[in-house]
Amino acid sequence: MVRLSLQGHSGAKRCQRAKRGLGAKLRAGLTGARRDDGFTLIEILVVLTIIGLIMGLVGPRVLSYLTQSKVKAATIQIQSFESALDLYYLDNGRYPSTSEGLAALVKRPAGSAAWNGPYLKNSSLPNDPWGNSYKYRSPSEHGPYEIVSLGSSGKEGGGTGTAANIKSWELR
Repeated sequence: MVRLSLQGHSGAKRCQRAKRGLGAKLRAGLTGARRDDGFTLIEILVVLTIIGLIMGLVGPRVLSYLTQSKVKAATIQIQSFESALDLYYLDNGRYPSTSEGLAALVKRPAGSAAWNGPYLKNSSLPNDPWGNSYKYRSPSEHGPYEIVSLGSSGKEGGGTGTAANIKSWELR
């Protein structure tokens, strides 16, 4: 039961306004026009279904961009190594041997008097985006040196897509 409390000498107009306000509130409650109870189960399920559909369509694209960005990062790192190797060559008159490896770019190899490094910005040799170390050979069948990232497979010979090896001589 709803009670109206009118204080003082409000008059007939105030009483009529209060009754109209009460009537509107009661009508809204009876017809369901105003609900403060929250969401129904069906509304929540519809929203979850829409979110699921969006994730099903967008998710694979985002994942493919992520894997492609790792391939691009490995390509950029190999190109950075090539620039550093060219600087090493200018200072020493030769490229590092296979046994010296890419570590010669950050740490003076034994017997290298003209070394003017480190030739990479960081004082440590980075791994490829998949956590594997880069493979370096000098001399190589494909030029004075070769640098290879083993891709996501981590195996020599690789595979296809992101599992394929990324080779310096194929980037030139």
